[in-house]
Amino acid sequence: MLKRLLMVAMMWLAVGSVAVAQEAVEGTVAEPTTAERIDATVRPIADAVSRAIFFEVPVGGVGFPLIVGWLILAGFIFTIYFGFINVRGFKHGFDLISGKYSDPKAKEAGEVSHFRALTSAVSGTVGLGNIAGVAVAITIGGPGATFWMILAGLLGMSSKFVECTLGVMYRLEKPDGTISGGPMYYLSRGISENYPGLRLFGSALAIIFALCAMMGAIGAGAMFQANQAYAQIENVTGGMTNGSLWFGLAYAILGGIVVIGGITRIGSVTARLVPTMAALYVVGALFVIFTNFSQVPAAFGAIIDGAFTAEGVTGGVIGALIQGFRRAAFSNEAGLGSAAIAHSAVKTKEPLTEGFVALWEPFIDTVVICTMTALVIIITNQHIVGGADGVQLTSNAFATIGDWTPYALAVIVLLFAFSTTITWAYYGAKACSFLFKESKVALYGFKFFYLAMAVVGCTMPLGSIVDIADALLFIMAIPNLIGVYLLMPVVKKHLDAYWARLKSGEIKKFA
Repeated sequence: MLKRLLMVAMMWLAVGSVAVAQEAVEGTVAEPTTAERIDATVRPIADAVSRAIFFEVPVGGVGFPLIVGWLILAGFIFTIYFGFINVRGFKHGFDLISGKYSDPKAKEAGEVSHFRALTSAVSGTVGLGNIAGVAVAITIGGPGATFWMILAGLLGMSSKFVECTLGVMYRLEKPDGTISGGPMYYLSRGISENYPGLRLFGSALAIIFALCAMMGAIGAGAMFQANQAYAQIENVTGGMTNGSLWFGLAYAILGGIVVIGGITRIGSVTARLVPTMAALYVVGALFVIFTNFSQVPAAFGAIIDGAFTAEGVTGGVIGALIQGFRRAAFSNEAGLGSAAIAHSAVKTKEPLTEGFVALWEPFIDTVVICTMTALVIIITNQHIVGGADGVQLTSNAFATIGDWTPYALAVIVLLFAFSTTITWAYYGAKACSFLFKESKVALYGFKFFYLAMAVVGCTMPLGSIVDIADALLFIMAIPNLIGVYLLMPVVKKHLDAYWARLKSGEIKKFA
């Protein structure tokens, strides 16, 4: 029954997509377009789902989404339970990434190196949220939101540590050498192994997670990212006839070249793409910062003062805290479990090693890149000037040093969106593979459907479907964290043993 419903939903969306693409070629019509009809049909459902998932309770006069509290609470609990692993495991994580503990002669199960597993996961989180989301946080929560955003990123490091360790610990190693892992597997296999009486409960959690990951990937990873990438290109070029359709086709073809090759090819591409795009963005941000170097002390002062006073901000300190936490949670995805799917493909016989590597993911995404965006906006006073929001606000901040910068930012936005698209294709495909008992037909069928939806994302304004996809992504945090809470004693036991072996010299360096 589940498979039939899933196939019907995909066919329905595909049929509508073909009609929309045709309308994009033929031009506008007087009657409502297919996109508008689908949007009108789905909108009531989208609004209901979104209200339920992002249900807010009033805190200090400001609405606080409970799902954000669920994610931040998890980061706090894991940080305390694992003895501030986000701090004491940070250097060891870097050593693992740089290959100091990798035995070149060892034949280990897995498909990618620690570095490529990290870049694959980072490519899924470093996206438009780092540019547009931060601008929204500062616009609403003031400069002080930056402080709370950084704190949430540090707590998120602990969440990534435990879920990515579990991803490797309970991954499925196939006869052909490929790997399937992530919450679907540690929710089903891990809970069943450690809590036999909860086997059916674990399986139910895994199915819920996989369904949400698959459908969320289509909307948020394919449609939304492609749509926003085209929007930025159109913004700086002025657009062209049927530009959205041609851009979508090119975007899908390039994505397909990477996606069809699986995590090995994704890892190979992101190993080059992620450091390049991150470096370009950070260098550009540093250029803005050093151009306005005299404003740096005042910017940091505004961040600290705003974190604890937040005068003039709706909700005061609570408002700044909520916006900072919310944007960090939306940006680095710590607690959602998505990154564990990529990290589980690592070549290692020590599951804990990938947990240490995963610590760097929220650090890069939130503590470094999001903070750079915040500083650029605050130093240039664009949050005070007003008149823009989201990515346009960030673009205006960069434009203060030259008219050419919006063009450079458009290229970076395109890279950010593309990297997110290819990684979420892998996440969704693995979720689909899990639901269909590791079927390769389902795996590749999903990939082709996903790429088609990227084209659709450029040609139709389906805001309602994207809203549902966004909500589905955050539903993932509910079954994922329930399972992680149940299994964290297992990780703690292995962590204590790993530290003991590391200190005794049993775990050796090779570089």
